[in-house]
Amino acid sequence: MIFAEIISIGDELLIGQTINTNAAWMGQLLNASGVKVARASSIADHQNAITEAVSDASQRASLVLLTGGLGPTKDDITKKTLCDYFGSQLVIDQASLDRITEFFERRGLPMLEVNRQQALVPDNCTVLHNLKGTANGMWFEKDGVVVVSMPGVPYEMEYLMTEEVMPRVAKRFQLPSIIHRTILTAGVGESFLAEKIKDWEDCLAGDQIHLAYLPSPGMVKLRMSSYGSGSEEEQKARIAAREKELLNIIGGYVFGFEKDSMSSVVAKLLRENNLTLSGAESCTGGMIAHLITSEQGSSDFYRGSMVSYSIDAKLRVLGLNESLLEEKTVYSEEVAIEMAQLARSRFDTDYAFATTGVAGPVDVDGVKVGTIWVAIAGPKGAKCQMLRLGNNRDRNILMASNAALNLIRKDFF
Repeated sequence: MIFAEIISIGDELLIGQTINTNAAWMGQLLNASGVKVARASSIADHQNAITEAVSDASQRASLVLLTGGLGPTKDDITKKTLCDYFGSQLVIDQASLDRITEFFERRGLPMLEVNRQQALVPDNCTVLHNLKGTANGMWFEKDGVVVVSMPGVPYEMEYLMTEEVMPRVAKRFQLPSIIHRTILTAGVGESFLAEKIKDWEDCLAGDQIHLAYLPSPGMVKLRMSSYGSGSEEEQKARIAAREKELLNIIGGYVFGFEKDSMSSVVAKLLRENNLTLSGAESCTGGMIAHLITSEQGSSDFYRGSMVSYSIDAKLRVLGLNESLLEEKTVYSEEVAIEMAQLARSRFDTDYAFATTGVAGPVDVDGVKVGTIWVAIAGPKGAKCQMLRLGNNRDRNILMASNAALNLIRKDFF
């Protein structure tokens, strides 16, 4: 197993001004390629911090990946720091200078001295040419450890990792095959899920398969991983056999695999069955519509929705029965079902969804925050589910939206 460490450089990461998406993206790519990330850290734009981080990481890992601090401004000190660390001097790389010059000429911009300095590289590194920007990547080797420095701009880093770094890593190291399989579940919490599959999970060790629980709002991912035990074909066969057993135990909770989302699964079902969808949302405020229209080709089946947020909108625009509202209140199963049925009728669709309740952050009219009703109306009739969620408004909205879509998904089975 080859171990790697990721070091993200930038004061903006430490103060929360910029979210470090680079480390997550790199971790996924490395893990899928057979490189295990042992540690990821964020450090300041200070020479001592960079030097210490690289030195420490080199004692633990065979591959050290840095991002950030390679821009043309004075606060970008990574290149000079690495030059000192590896005992080299900066020289002009002519191929880089030609590329950078052409970069600015093509845009009709002047070539400033700070831009010219982007072509300076340590004389003992392998230059990783960045065709997406002006800051090159740099590949160093010392005492059997590879240290790679890349720009922090995500799309530039991603280009270098894909086109330059990983092909070189594959040649430099003997990488094991790593096979992952991710099963997506909804409608059951992590602890309850673990209880249901505990006997099955105990059998995985014999196949050298590791199971990880990855909970997120409204779902739990189960990731089976096999690390280099046998050929790739043998690993896949063992995981497939265990997956079949798992589906026999919790198949009703499984809604997809790998990078599926609840909205993509529902979209596929509607499209394949030539069915249409609409909705009426209250407490979710259009989130379900957003999730659906985020799916490519949603216009094939999605007619539209109404965000009937106020009671007046529910009565005058959606057409909700006033006597029902007075009898049951807006926070009720009956109102949620009526909203779904009205949306289905008004948009003339096969399916419709609806939501009503208290997303938060405080109780309303005696109804506790997180109490939400999600309903659907479809060819098989209407269904409703009451959710008892927490106090986080954004989380409640997302969980309720996915729960409504899950009702549609389950209606097909």
